Amino acid sequence: MEVRRITINIAGRVYPLNVPAAEEETLRKVGKQIENMIKDFEQNFDVRDKQDALAMCALKLGTNAEVVSATYEKTIHSAGERLQQISQSLEETGK
Repeated sequence: MEVRRITINIAGRVYPLNVPAAEEETLRKVGKQIENMIKDFEQNFDVRDKQDALAMCALKLGTNAEVVSATYEKTIHSAGERLQQISQSLEETGK
């Protein structure tokens, strides 16, 4: 597995990272998204402190992750129920 050394700039700080090559693009994309979120919070919510902007980013990203997780769980549960129904139907048809 190839590892690359990259730097990500978030809130005016540079973070050197050693990352698997396959994850480089994703990390750069996420870093850019965080920077854009910080700018958005600073412009739209009169946030002047970078730490406050980062805290708001963490809350927003955490909320988004929870929503995605809950949606995923519901989808998996629904798919499981549907598969059980199909299995029952197949068993009844085979009798």
